[in-house]
Amino acid sequence: MVKKIIVVFTTLFITIGSFAQKNNTSAYSFFGIGDVNSSNTVEQLSMGGIGVSLDDSFHLNLSNPASNSSLSFTTYAIGLENKNIRANDGTDKQKAAATYLSYLALGIPLGEKGGLTFGLLPNSSVGYSLTSNTYSSSDELEEITFYNGEGGTNKVFLGFGFEVFKGFSVGLQGNYLFGKIDNSVVNQIKDVTLATKYQTIANVKSFSLNTGFQYKKELKNKLNLHFGGNFNLESEIKSNGNEYLYSVSLGSYETPKDTILSTESEGVMKYPLKSSLGVGVGKENKWYAGIDYSYQKAIELSGSVFSNYSKIKYDDSNKLSLGGYYIPKYNSITSYWNRVTYRAGVKLEKTGLLVDGLGSGNDFTAIDDFGISFGIGLPVSNQLSNLNLGFEFGKRGEVSNGLVKENYVNFRLSLSLNDKWFRKLEIF
Repeated sequence: MVKKIIVVFTTLFITIGSFAQKNNTSAYSFFGIGDVNSSNTVEQLSMGGIGVSLDDSFHLNLSNPASNSSLSFTTYAIGLENKNIRANDGTDKQKAAATYLSYLALGIPLGEKGGLTFGLLPNSSVGYSLTSNTYSSSDELEEITFYNGEGGTNKVFLGFGFEVFKGFSVGLQGNYLFGKIDNSVVNQIKDVTLATKYQTIANVKSFSLNTGFQYKKELKNKLNLHFGGNFNLESEIKSNGNEYLYSVSLGSYETPKDTILSTESEGVMKYPLKSSLGVGVGKENKWYAGIDYSYQKAIELSGSVFSNYSKIKYDDSNKLSLGGYYIPKYNSITSYWNRVTYRAGVKLEKTGLLVDGLGSGNDFTAIDDFGISFGIGLPVSNQLSNLNLGFEFGKRGEVSNGLVKENYVNFRLSLSLNDKWFRKLEIF
């Protein structure tokens, strides 16, 4: 058992380097600390992202620490994601793709009433490369601007759940965020030898807490009613870094010339309380259907790092998810496909991000997200471990007011492996 723990910790810290990759292809990752990723497993995302009220003995639930109390086995989970985006701004269409490791986590039961989970996942991601051209009245290219960004933030978390009394559990989770974000803008004017480059390099860190509860009530005909809540407490993400402005010579590669500006910068993103509630009904090891709703007041920005975001502002955000799963016969010995888990779901999200695509200063448009997902869980070696496949189709943004509509297809793959680490010594 000690060897297993050493292997898991070694894998965890080696994997930190794997998260420092370009894992986003969206123009909307330019803003703030980038696209904030969902803290859900592939299994949950295949059901529209539900999970606040769902307890599971064989799979991790990363959306509510109270669910840790339900773990019956040591569960090791690893997830991969492939993003494919087709972007349309009304005049041009582009496509891009990225594949990355989406989470690595371990859940350990502590007795019959408790359990803990720890792991690593990307919290947000930045990855864009955009070009803006300015033409004269005679359609001659007068000016070209390149926008480029990469990096993001990662999250290390440790959560604990405990069953206070039969059917009612509470949980607490601590999260440490860290990362580096590099944004740059290069401007080249016709007949001017040197271009101008503005660059910000920011190191980001933060600590946050979330707490939750789950309640399960047995009904008639072996039905169970599930109710749960998760609350991300108010937190601040602090950014410290540098701003640079200098001239460059553009060729096969950039050659810096004169430095015009080099100064330290800082910024703060204040995240208000985020409340999530969920309710569901189902039969254990047979089927489940649930609905989740989350709400958060507008994010607040301050400091020089974020002072240049004149084209954006934040509004209140909310998300509605519906989904569930179905298992024909989880203990079937005659049919493999009867033991397979079938999942499906849908999500509707108001991200809270408002963008002024035209730059007028008073024409902000909300960036909304809609997605349909489905997936399957394939038993591996035994009926407790699973290979999970998930697909999601959706769109974000719209073609109006200088904005970009993104149609996306996400493919997800995960392994959920179960084992007994702590066994009582038996004498025969």
